[in-house]
Amino acid sequence: MSDNFCPIHGVTKLIGGKWKMPLMFTIQSGPKRFGELRKVLSPITEQMLTKQLRELENHNLISRNDFKTVPPKVEYSLTDFGKSLSGVINQYQKFGESNKKKIIELLK
Repeated sequence: MSDNFCPIHGVTKLIGGKWKMPLMFTIQSGPKRFGELRKVLSPITEQMLTKQLRELENHNLISRNDFKTVPPKVEYSLTDFGKSLSGVINQYQKFGESNKKKIIELLK
């Protein structure tokens, strides 16, 4: 590992973007199926949801459990590594709730 490693940059590369933290926030309450995630995170596209889930899985933040059934059943859950980010994700959520009016105003 490089001596120039910036922890903030590293974490941002793992969970940055529009959908990764909302995905992890949704999954932290318990395993979720693809359809559940798509419904909760509407208007995410199926293609984007698949891409974000794969990236989170490749970074060992979530796990994919394929039940090998017909019809197919797959659930996503946080790994221990992903659960270690729960405090950070919850702080984002609390900040958003506490500053909802200001954030809405700024994002107009």
